[in-house]
Amino acid sequence: MKAKVKENLVLAGDIGGTKTNLGLFQRGVRRPVASAMESFPSQEASGLGEIVERFLDKHPASVKSACFGIAGPVIRGRCKTTNLPWEVSEEGLKKRFKWSRVRLINDLVATSHAVPVLQRKEVHPLNKEKGGKAENIALMAPGTGLGVAIMMFHQGRYVAVSSEGGHVGFSATNDKEVGLWRHLRERFGRVSVERIVSGPGLVNIYGWLKDVKGYQEPAWLKEMFEAADPARVITDQALNGKDPVCVEALEMFVSALGAAAGNLALTCMATGGVYLGGGIPPKILPFLEKPLFMEAFTDKGRFSDFVRRIPLRVILNERAALVGAAASAFDMI
Repeated sequence: MKAKVKENLVLAGDIGGTKTNLGLFQRGVRRPVASAMESFPSQEASGLGEIVERFLDKHPASVKSACFGIAGPVIRGRCKTTNLPWEVSEEGLKKRFKWSRVRLINDLVATSHAVPVLQRKEVHPLNKEKGGKAENIALMAPGTGLGVAIMMFHQGRYVAVSSEGGHVGFSATNDKEVGLWRHLRERFGRVSVERIVSGPGLVNIYGWLKDVKGYQEPAWLKEMFEAADPARVITDQALNGKDPVCVEALEMFVSALGAAAGNLALTCMATGGVYLGGGIPPKILPFLEKPLFMEAFTDKGRFSDFVRRIPLRVILNERAALVGAAASAFDMI
């Protein structure tokens, strides 16, 4: 029996280097409401079109418009993904699926569209500061890569501004970070913030610490690295305090993240708040609540007091980018 086709829905996507989330949404009172959602491993597909076909085969729908938040720079409706061998275009998706309305936006821009409608339980405050409703907001999201976006308040409304700020040069703030920078420069030639503040960046930090300390990994830890994602292993062993080098690696990661978030706050005058999204921050809240994160965030010389008054929040809703993409899709109708 053929599945009934749902009507008056939009298709939203959040395309990352690790996974692709897709969802069908209907209008809600405050924000789009999901009708169906699924997650797919990005690297197992040849492109976005393949994943969309699999999703719509299972959830047939008459799509009124589609919007995809994608990890990479979107230029004139096209994107060559940063951490995937994909090239995606609005025109290509229109032709393949016979849609009239398709929009590609940066994945952090998609998340930024969701920020104004996030519920209190969907964010975790890292300080007690409260920002104004008509002030700029910044987003930074470490995951497979490092996403950055800005919400500028202009003429009575928020305007999302895409950014590739994760690829600006890394600025060391202490001697230990200088040593890490030198090591990564020899390896990569140029050291961006993403080389350190991301999942692979955490692995880079751990590898450098292991080398400079002459650390001999215990057999149980080697086995875990062989069986699971190294960044996740380092995070888990740091959180439970079982391995001292993992703890030190996560501390360096958190300090670098704090410094980068503080730099972003200054760059865009984010007095409305700095939001941390992506897959990593919700998992490392105990370390983000340590003094070292806030010290790095506020260590801005003559502007330390200014940055100290900026609200800091962690986005807990892992589907925020999907909600934001759905909101953008409805804007096209």
